[in-house]
Amino acid sequence: MTQEKLGKILSSVALRMRADFEQSGNFKHSGEAGTSRELLVREFLASYLPSHVEAVHNAEVVTATGETSPQCDIVLTDRGTPPFTHLSGYRIIPNECVYGMIEVKTKLDGAELADACNKISKLRRLPKKSYRPAPGMIPRSTSAYGKVHDFFPTSGIIIAFDSLKLETVGAHLVAWCNKRDVAEWPDSVWVLGKGHLQWQNPETGLIDVSPVPGASLVQIDAIPDQDILLALALHLNIRFSDAWMNPLDLVPYSGATLLGEMTRRWPGVGAKHHSQTKALENP
Repeated sequence: MTQEKLGKILSSVALRMRADFEQSGNFKHSGEAGTSRELLVREFLASYLPSHVEAVHNAEVVTATGETSPQCDIVLTDRGTPPFTHLSGYRIIPNECVYGMIEVKTKLDGAELADACNKISKLRRLPKKSYRPAPGMIPRSTSAYGKVHDFFPTSGIIIAFDSLKLETVGAHLVAWCNKRDVAEWPDSVWVLGKGHLQWQNPETGLIDVSPVPGASLVQIDAIPDQDILLALALHLNIRFSDAWMNPLDLVPYSGATLLGEMTRRWPGVGAKHHSQTKALENP
């Protein structure tokens, strides 16, 4: 009963998103329409992501070594992320704090799919090394993309309001992935009103939240009265409910920047008092 109720709620949300999508087509500038559609997705994500994960619209990801991602439609980040820059809604985010990215497309075809996949690939290849040691903490790890990571690897999801036939999109995705390592593949593709593409584990036959070597791409058509949002909400919950990060070390991000100049020093503060105390305690 609960699942049926949630399905009905998300079905109505899908209808509203579709109506808002159609309304955004009345904007004179395509940039405004695209931004509006990205915000529609961000609003949905904000309601169904775990509470420790934040969906940030219009962001750029940087590393301590100076590498920069392409501008991302939506970045999923830890809520403890320091606000490097927050001007006119634009954020710069340390890569160590990033859990995932979502590319939003108006209509997904071969070219738009390749664009989204290339952005996901570039972001996922950025290093995550600027963490502080945390003595006493039990070391954590996450298995994804055929490896075990000592950090939470960046997920990549594509969401579209429309597309070519889903089987055509799937064929384009297989062709793109066949030329690249599994560590670059997107985790899933979702098209409102049509369905989604996900990866099937070759050993268990189950759907994985991220691909592994030898995985099969499967097409899952949406149930007409329910759309994709229930499945997407469950996918987001499973993928990010256990998202975690080690303590961030901001010192490497400061680079060679001087933090100040030492101009005076008071040596041995408290040393005389300490020696007098010891003498009183040991007559």
